[in-house]
Amino acid sequence: MDSLKRLEKELKNCVKCGACRAHCPIFTAVGREPVSARGKIALARAALSGQLSLDAPTREVMSKCLLCGRCVEKCANDVPTDLIVLAAREALASKKGISLFHRLAGFLLRNRALLSGGASLASLFGPLLFRKVPATSGLRLRFPLPFIGSQRSFPKIAAKPFLARHPELIQGAPGRPRIVYFVGCMTNFLYPEIGEAAVTLLKSLGCTVIIPKNQHCCGFPALSGGDLDTFRELAERNLAALENHQADYIMTACASCGGAFHRMYPCILGERFPELAERFRALADKAVDASVLLQKLGLNPARSLVQLELETVTYHDPCHLRSRGIIRQPRELLRAVPGLSLVEMPKADSCCGLGGTFTVHHYGTSMSINAGKTAAIKSTGAQTVVTGCPGCMLQISDGLRQAGSRSRVQHTLEILARNLAK
Repeated sequence: MDSLKRLEKELKNCVKCGACRAHCPIFTAVGREPVSARGKIALARAALSGQLSLDAPTREVMSKCLLCGRCVEKCANDVPTDLIVLAAREALASKKGISLFHRLAGFLLRNRALLSGGASLASLFGPLLFRKVPATSGLRLRFPLPFIGSQRSFPKIAAKPFLARHPELIQGAPGRPRIVYFVGCMTNFLYPEIGEAAVTLLKSLGCTVIIPKNQHCCGFPALSGGDLDTFRELAERNLAALENHQADYIMTACASCGGAFHRMYPCILGERFPELAERFRALADKAVDASVLLQKLGLNPARSLVQLELETVTYHDPCHLRSRGIIRQPRELLRAVPGLSLVEMPKADSCCGLGGTFTVHHYGTSMSINAGKTAAIKSTGAQTVVTGCPGCMLQISDGLRQAGSRSRVQHTLEILARNLAK
């Protein structure tokens, strides 16, 4: 219960007004009080006071959170429900054990060589394991597997992970910024084209690009399952990998990785392990989302990019960018691209329903939430959906394919880099 005890003051700040319910995607989809932020806080308070045991039903309720942060943003008393849910999951894991899925995930994340080897084998035997979804570039498993099922669609696993494609140091022009690029697992294994776009853009600006070979997963998947030990181990490995290089900025192109650096490392690990707190704060100070950094470095798509064929796009706000106020920058970059027409979708900042590992345990609810996003996208008539998070790309692509849409999904960096003037 120590994890909840640390948040006892914050738990008491909830006045049970219920304003959070109107903004919670899970409550909207499920319609049951316990899954709302107010309901979860009430359960956490009851558990802390000994009125409720940490049992299977409590774990089920606490697992039904996307960690989107919407309730935190809308709470008049600034109750950090996301941190409270994570603390409850940690307490549950301590008492009941970590779930099988999160044990397996933690093992693989701690052993990158095994993870890379598994990804390589999956890429090699992809035709045996997956089949193409008709009329799309997506793939589906030929048979259901635990935690995955047979309905979910995937991109192709990269034959060569992004981290294996470039040297650690790509020297830029004298006097230009030095950028450490934190790649993230999904870019490394599923969407290496995002990484290629990042390198292309930074090189075009004369930056020195540093891609540490010993970087690891940010640890968010482990944290979401209550596995604090794995989360801390990965965080410390990343500290060592990223601090080892003299750089002006640490760039992320994954909203969740950025969220881990800016919120989870300082708020969860920094407060619990004081000897690491200053290092985590320094990391957060240097870490910056790609769209913010490119604007700061002076990227001007109107000047730097050749004319595109007329294309209509719409933009989805990832939760872990929205919660950090990164809304304006990607749109301004996209609007400056010649030939690109940005059409706003309804509720562009609503969650797509992925929630990291939430979609593994609650795929039906995840896709129910995603249905609203799919409808909003289709209403724009956009040819391309643009976003700043590989996880959102995976979820949105899945929803669009199941809805029979031919709209493609791309990262902001891909749009900005694909037609750089030679």
